[in-house]
Amino acid sequence: MTEAAPRPGFCRDCFTAVAEGMTRCPACNRPRLVFHSEIHDLGIAHLDCDAFYASVEKRDNPELLDKPLIIGGGKRGVVSTCCYIARIRGVRSAMPMFKALQACPEAVVIRPDMEKYARVGREVRQMMRDLTPLVEPLSIDEAFLDLTGTERLHHSAPAITMAKLQARVEKEIGITVSVGLSYCKFLAKIASDMDKPRGFSVIGEAEAPGFLATKPVSLIWGVGKAFEQKLTRDGISRISQLQKMDESDLMARYGSMGRRLWRLSRGLDDRSVSSANVAKSISAETTFLDDIFDAAELERRLWPLCEKVAERTKAAGVSGQTVVLKLKTADFKTRTRSVTLPDPTQLAEVIYRIGAPLLAKEADGTAFRLLGIGLSQLGEGELADPPDMLDPAATRRATAERAMDKVRARFGADAIIKGRGIRK
Repeated sequence: MTEAAPRPGFCRDCFTAVAEGMTRCPACNRPRLVFHSEIHDLGIAHLDCDAFYASVEKRDNPELLDKPLIIGGGKRGVVSTCCYIARIRGVRSAMPMFKALQACPEAVVIRPDMEKYARVGREVRQMMRDLTPLVEPLSIDEAFLDLTGTERLHHSAPAITMAKLQARVEKEIGITVSVGLSYCKFLAKIASDMDKPRGFSVIGEAEAPGFLATKPVSLIWGVGKAFEQKLTRDGISRISQLQKMDESDLMARYGSMGRRLWRLSRGLDDRSVSSANVAKSISAETTFLDDIFDAAELERRLWPLCEKVAERTKAAGVSGQTVVLKLKTADFKTRTRSVTLPDPTQLAEVIYRIGAPLLAKEADGTAFRLLGIGLSQLGEGELADPPDMLDPAATRRATAERAMDKVRARFGADAIIKGRGIRK
């Protein structure tokens, strides 16, 4: 029986080529080596900043380096993110702050500084664009890159180019990132989460079906908690089960989602990386523990969602011209209602003033399990909320909200509780 050829690889610290079997780089004597039989053939990458908000804060305050750090609101708020030390203690994103502090009482808590994080995110993104125009951002701290065909430009395979980018971000920006490399977007994103922090993971085409077979169906893009529960009720919990099913059977059961299940379970993903695929909307939604039919309670739940959308819109440096309300009934039927504004906005108060009447028309006693609000028709942030000569009160509200943003940025999200009382 012929022995398999050693897999090629390289050192992630000095980028020297190495062969499988080595435990340290012969050039720099460091152990961070990557081996894979397809390592020089893969060109689709996903880059994800490690514990992004927390990493930026630790960079700016070295005294925090060895301490558990939580980025989030006060005791009544939630965790936006946390460092890996805090994660080891049981802290998780979206966890209520009081539970996080019970799990890790010695944690340092810092309010989020979205303006700073957005600025750092743009710096990382520019470094990506230095390598390829095909950069598709997914959020402030992650993006896909297509480096196919860039070998002559960068004098190295995409894998080494991404390792060099990793090192550059760490050296010049002072935070760490993890990289996933594959032949398609689906698996590149999975790979980037396999070895955090400072990870560099590779999933090749030949190994994809076997790799996926042992994984839960929740790993498939688009399978959320509700759909995962539906699949579980149908006796499907592992991707290996999907791999044994016919495409027609899955489509008969689950419609267009069935085709996605069939393709992605086999590692088939022909979506391209496109710089034009920027976010088309920004939204926030919440699923209730118990269905809500009371109009006043629904309206109370709407305001904090409007604040989240406004915060994310401002952090991304964009504005939106269409307000979109989303509701899902107890029997899983979705309702969407929208209004297009004369001028784009970033303001929670504007979003709420449009969204609340839309909600009032739908809150007719129907039981709802989900409520969401968002902005679409996104554009430049500088175009948002121009002075309204016909409504001076609107201009005053806009000025007040921006002033509150500055106070919150300096003293924390709870320094001013804006609430619905701002409305006149």
